[in-house]
Amino acid sequence: MPDRPGRPDQNRRDQTRAGDTPRKPRQKRRGPAGAGPTGAGPTGSPGSPKRKANPLANPGRRVSKPPRPAQSTERSDSPAAKPKAAPKSDRKADRKPDQKPDQNRAKPAPKARGSKYPASQSKSKPKPAKQPKPAQPAPAQSAPAEPAPVAPMADGTPQGLFFAAPPGLEPALEAEARALGFADVMAEPGGVAANGDWSEVWRANLMLRGAGRVLVRLGSFRAMHVAQLDKRARRFPWELYLRPDVPIKVEATCKRSKIYHAGAAVQRVETAITETLGVPIDAEATLRLMIRIEDDLCTVSLDSSGEPLHKRGYKEFVGKAAMRESMAALFLRDCGFDGREPLLDPMCGSGTFPLEAASIAAGLLPGATRRFAFEDLAGFDAEAYAAFRRRITPETAEPDPGFRAYGSDRDAGAIRGASANAERAGLSHLCQFTQHSVSDLQRPEGPPGLVMINPPYGGRIGNKKMLYALYAALGRKLTEDFSGWRVGIVTTDVSLIRPMGIKFPPPGPPVAHGGLKVRLWQAQL
Repeated sequence: MPDRPGRPDQNRRDQTRAGDTPRKPRQKRRGPAGAGPTGAGPTGSPGSPKRKANPLANPGRRVSKPPRPAQSTERSDSPAAKPKAAPKSDRKADRKPDQKPDQNRAKPAPKARGSKYPASQSKSKPKPAKQPKPAQPAPAQSAPAEPAPVAPMADGTPQGLFFAAPPGLEPALEAEARALGFADVMAEPGGVAANGDWSEVWRANLMLRGAGRVLVRLGSFRAMHVAQLDKRARRFPWELYLRPDVPIKVEATCKRSKIYHAGAAVQRVETAITETLGVPIDAEATLRLMIRIEDDLCTVSLDSSGEPLHKRGYKEFVGKAAMRESMAALFLRDCGFDGREPLLDPMCGSGTFPLEAASIAAGLLPGATRRFAFEDLAGFDAEAYAAFRRRITPETAEPDPGFRAYGSDRDAGAIRGASANAERAGLSHLCQFTQHSVSDLQRPEGPPGLVMINPPYGGRIGNKKMLYALYAALGRKLTEDFSGWRVGIVTTDVSLIRPMGIKFPPPGPPVAHGGLKVRLWQAQL
């Protein structure tokens, strides 16, 4: 019976079974040119048997190799060929008791770990066996406990102090803090760091002239997300510092941390304080709590000053674009003023420079007439603070005989306000204010001193184009009548300094003032 079209030869299939070799997958072969489909004869007739391609018919055509002949399962070293291997389950049963496995058969060499070659042929060197680690005792707890916040000691001793200053005036504030004997003083961006207890906090608020605020570091802890911030804020010992009847204001800053939303940080801390201690939250509160999150480290600080320290308590009249007393004190220190020489300000306004110079000469404490936020903290001892103030307040002493503060301005209202400020400060006997223009400026009698000026810049007061003539007239007057005096001018632009005709060395660093950048220019006349 002829084969069906497309099927292989039946005899070949029988031979493959007789040879007992695994059947290989069929490979498609193409016949010579003109042949029909696979399994057909050279003419394409379906009944023709499949033929092998003749390599000589078309030498350039690639022809697949013929199938390998079936190999016999007979071993060369066995006396007789075995027609078929016995099943694995029956081999032990057919083996005689005295018959042993073939000893001549070589066992395959073990392969190297991680390689397809045997260990003897592996190119990589075998790794030495790892020594077992000594057993370590298991921790007492299954899960590590959360680290406790870095809180102050049981008595609430501060972890550190920070005296805020305008950027650019940190060296002057550092020199003042060292002169007053504060410990571990070091200038940092935006202020000066120091150490001390609560008595040093009191002293810094009372005696520092150049500091804008005195911040007290209460403690710190790690916080990777707001839930962790809320949990650890509830564990913080707020009762050491805050009172349930005194409202507070919470502020936060985030920098290079996973907690990047300052508003969310403020909300979590406020909720923790309110629910644990019952402290009310008020946006207008004078007691300010500051949270700084930097590199996932949350530092808790407290503003011990309340209102900024430049508010001395006696200056009710404030002129246009007036300079803060704290900044004026640092500029006076940079000019070398020590209260033993006269001071003149031909554009005094509300009298900031003359009043601050008179306060330095008289030895008055800059914070002697005002109140501070630390007086509302928990555990504040009013009697101890009163005794401390009496101890550090200098006795009434006459200033140096050579000191006198002179101020002048062409605005009559400014002169009246400056005179009233001097009366409230108790410094009217050391200050003299007169109304006249720069062209009518006269040299005071006595030894030379310091001319300190904060003239208009043309930004908030005056027209800059009209100020060139004013600066030129001031320069001529100082050059002609104030030989031997020193001059210090705070202004914004070098183009305003050039018309004065005075050779100034390079100025000091830029300092932020009223939205502008000002510099201190000094010269010897």
